[in-house]
Amino acid sequence: MRILHTSDWHIGRTFHGHSTMDALAEVLAALVAQVRDHDVDVVIVAGDVFDSATPAAPAYTLLGDTLVALNDLGAAVIVTSGNHDSAARLGFQARLLRDGIHVLTDPTAIGDPVTIEDAAGPVRFFGIPYLEPAIVRQHWPDLPLRSQAQTMAHAMDLVRAGMAAHPGRSVAIAHCFAAGVEATTGLEREVRQGGLDVVPLEVLDGPDYLALGHIHGRQQLSDRVRYAGAPLHYSFGEQHKPRGSWLVDLDVDGLAAVEWLELPVPRRLVTLTGALDEILSDANAAAHADDWVCAVYTDPLPQAEPMRRLKERFPFCAMVQHDPVDAPASLEQSYAARLRSAVTDAERVEAFLAHVRAGHGPTEREAELIREVLDERVAAEALV
Repeated sequence: MRILHTSDWHIGRTFHGHSTMDALAEVLAALVAQVRDHDVDVVIVAGDVFDSATPAAPAYTLLGDTLVALNDLGAAVIVTSGNHDSAARLGFQARLLRDGIHVLTDPTAIGDPVTIEDAAGPVRFFGIPYLEPAIVRQHWPDLPLRSQAQTMAHAMDLVRAGMAAHPGRSVAIAHCFAAGVEATTGLEREVRQGGLDVVPLEVLDGPDYLALGHIHGRQQLSDRVRYAGAPLHYSFGEQHKPRGSWLVDLDVDGLAAVEWLELPVPRRLVTLTGALDEILSDANAAAHADDWVCAVYTDPLPQAEPMRRLKERFPFCAMVQHDPVDAPASLEQSYAARLRSAVTDAERVEAFLAHVRAGHGPTEREAELIREVLDERVAAEALV
């Protein structure tokens, strides 16, 4: 059996205020082509199909069109809910979908597999929706489910019980933060890296393959435990991570092979760092005119209208940051501490300017203007 493992589509998500719908439609069309070209039998979407619990109508349209296109090729599709999805809404949709498209959102049904046959016999697919301990512990009130690790441990116990009751090769699908993920990987916005949210790898023992979602970068935690990542780059922190899906082959004995299939990147992401005039150079403008650009300019002082100037050179500039390279050590002192040490109003204004201008206080001309304005205020108050 040939399986395509994908996850974290986040349909409806924006990129720094820009819609990603057209770009995602292009990538999902390429994913459909992968299914056709590689004779895929089953497509897995491991959670976070939508970016919101209340997606707009075009998000439903794109999802429906993609699921139908996959199923028209003869592939079964198995979708689980993630932390961004509304399990209730996805579960409601499941009743309306055609045969061969399975949406698994019910925590109480984790041990009941979707069974798909091939020439070697049955393959059992166990879907674990995203399990928020505070929400799902109502289903198992006698268990101490206070963390993701405890909740996923119980879910995997249900999977292993289901495997014992339904013999055959097995695949589990989950949306969680497993131990061993590289810190540099594109992490979910809501993922905390503290101990409560980390699921130990040994908890995931049992199935022949475990398809994970929740992390936006490709990860291989073991031969049988992997993240596919998101099909699009959703932040500049992900720009160097490949986009794609895992092609998983099962033979009569279980996991046989896993191959990475690249997906296209509709618009590259690039971070340009340097003085603003350097970033705005003709060479950069020619090389990155069609890229999403994050500009990190290192001038000592904030520059006037940096985004407007950048947009004139880079139509797809999405982000600008000021990161001066020569910020003085005095910046380590808090703004509140500098204010406490200020005696006169002029010193307080100077402390504010140093705070918002990376340690650079007023110029001589600015200091003169500050004194003039303050003197005028004192004179006006004296006349009252």
